[in-house]
Amino acid sequence: MTYIHVFNKFKDGSGRFVDSLREDVAGLVSLYEATHLRMDGEDDFEEAYSFSTRHLNSSFGKMGIELGEQVKQSLEIPLHWRMPRLEARNSIDLCLMEDSMPSVLLKFAKLDYNLVQSVHQQEVQELSKWWRDLGFKEKLEFSRDRLMENYLWSMGIVFESQFSKCRKGLTKFVCILTAIDDMYDIYGSLDEPEHFTDAVNRWDLKAMKELPEYMKICYWAMFNFGNEIAYDVLTNHGLDVLSYIKEQWTNLCRSYLVEARWFYSGYTPTLDQYLDNSWTSVGGPAAITHAYLMLGLPLTLDSLDGLKISSDAIYWASLITRLSDDLGTSKDEIERGDMAKSIHCCMIKEGVSEEEARDRIKALISFSWKKLNEASAKINHRHHPAL
Repeated sequence: MTYIHVFNKFKDGSGRFVDSLREDVAGLVSLYEATHLRMDGEDDFEEAYSFSTRHLNSSFGKMGIELGEQVKQSLEIPLHWRMPRLEARNSIDLCLMEDSMPSVLLKFAKLDYNLVQSVHQQEVQELSKWWRDLGFKEKLEFSRDRLMENYLWSMGIVFESQFSKCRKGLTKFVCILTAIDDMYDIYGSLDEPEHFTDAVNRWDLKAMKELPEYMKICYWAMFNFGNEIAYDVLTNHGLDVLSYIKEQWTNLCRSYLVEARWFYSGYTPTLDQYLDNSWTSVGGPAAITHAYLMLGLPLTLDSLDGLKISSDAIYWASLITRLSDDLGTSKDEIERGDMAKSIHCCMIKEGVSEEEARDRIKALISFSWKKLNEASAKINHRHHPAL
């Protein structure tokens, strides 16, 4: 548990936060940011969150431009929820506005950012060639062309220059995952996704021969990618991890098939049913497993088995990803013919308005962050560096 007793010195005799704190806007921002590390059941943190949020919102127009921009950004997306590398650039810009950082330190911050960015730019060039050679854009017209978005996602997970191999591999993984996801969502009759799922479970090129041409393209890319990772791990670590890779792709495709069956039958799942399946279909467990295999860190079968158990941290992180994605893309995906997302499930099954459904999803995201904080605090990072 977080040491919440430190808040006591900011409270009056009745146990409430003293009103004078609202005059210290910078302090309120720090308090607000700290509350996003709270866990479920930490009532003092909840009170601090409400107090700081209320007074920060009421302080707009009473502060300078620089501090106002910081407050605005914090209220939109707290530091704990941001991508570290993007925040590094944002911090540099804020320091330039405030003129608060020593010039030498600012110079080194810019140098570090530019050096790491040059590594990222080289990776994008390599990935662009890989993407063109793969030919998904021309051969799979139904699939989204999201190379840059997928790279940004991978860079948000591991931005350090020494993890270039992992970053590029994760980008490839998500690109292939996206194509297969689109294939289940909007293309083909139900029997075709069922055949594809069976072929993935068999993990055999002979199974590919029974698939339609557009599915063969996806299957070939997935099969080659998975086998390349397995060969690399076997060469460098002496471990046969193909079964772990196959299991993750099989779980993914089975979760896609569940969604396809819902769609083709016209069934709208309850929110609980949807979440029980979608925390897998969003790709979180598979992404973590692939990232661990590509980080270049020491590998053991015991640590891999620990990932297979689907720890609480993986579950809550995956749920946050799914729900956050639904808030941003639910309307677009339904218009494309995709199955109902969490917002739609709430509206149909619980008879609430879209605004009420969105508020519920936002509350569930906030709760999931608390559970993720709790799960993360229990992780032995020496045994599970990927987590």
